[in-house]
Amino acid sequence: MEKKTRVLLFKPGLDGHWRGIMTVSKALSEAGMETIFFGFKTVEGVVEAAIQEDVDVIGFSVHSGAHLEWARELVRELEEKGARGDFLLLVGGVFPEQDHEELREIGIDGVFGPGTVTAEIVRFIEENLGRKVSG
Repeated sequence: MEKKTRVLLFKPGLDGHWRGIMTVSKALSEAGMETIFFGFKTVEGVVEAAIQEDVDVIGFSVHSGAHLEWARELVRELEEKGARGDFLLLVGGVFPEQDHEELREIGIDGVFGPGTVTAEIVRFIEENLGRKVSG
């Protein structure tokens, strides 16, 4: 039996808009992934949980305008723990499209803005982990 894809989702700091990440969490669960919504946490706490829970994907949602800073902090914390290559990193939220490339340069694997169809996120995870998770 193939290992179920495990996804840890979180909102960094006090970024209050959570509806989008909950929609994504539900869609990933319906696609056959095990999702953990970790809530509003620090990056350090998220990295520790991701390592302990042996997740495949870390995803976060930002609507505060601090998406570049949070991405840098996440990648930096993963590097400090020696775990940078262990996870597929995703970010979604409302931020300028011109920042998408910089987010990828920082080390975020998948960048999803407003209007992204949840099936696109599922497909991105499947393709980048190299395994089908649905059905």
